[in-house]
Amino acid sequence: MREPEREQFRKFVADSGGRLIRVAMALTGDRHAAEDLLQSALTSTAARWRHLDGDPEAYVRRAMYHAQVTIWRRRQRLRETPTAHMPERADHRDEIGATDRRLALRQALMRLAPRQRAVLVARFYEDLSEEDTAALLGCSPGTVRSQLHRALARLRQIAPELHDDHLTEEKIR
Repeated sequence: MREPEREQFRKFVADSGGRLIRVAMALTGDRHAAEDLLQSALTSTAARWRHLDGDPEAYVRRAMYHAQVTIWRRRQRLRETPTAHMPERADHRDEIGATDRRLALRQALMRLAPRQRAVLVARFYEDLSEEDTAALLGCSPGTVRSQLHRALARLRQIAPELHDDHLTEEKIR
């Protein structure tokens, strides 16, 4: 990469890094894994920087989504450990309860199918339209709608404590 291109890439990373790491965090659920995911996507972007047409941020986001879906596919299913007693429900009236809901949501998101999780993150966290989500994930808007419907139904099933006031778009953010 020549120096002018290198400087363009550095400026791009400086301008977009904050947004991209937040997306990576939403996809991975872990700060270190998010940093690794973003670094991997930026490395592949840097290698193709000269040949990119259009929005490089969209290229990086798409690279992150595809890399994370590959990771999810390789990971073995989570195993649940039965316990003798159910844990107490969180008190939703205080900040600790809100934190518990966010943690429960994060754990529930980790149990979704890769495409369902990617659709939820793109639609509700990144606030993309159905068409933009479809373009990002390389599928049709109808697939986005069906995956979104299935993902929300699955979230209600695996995390009923989040369904107290109905699982809505606002709660996913």
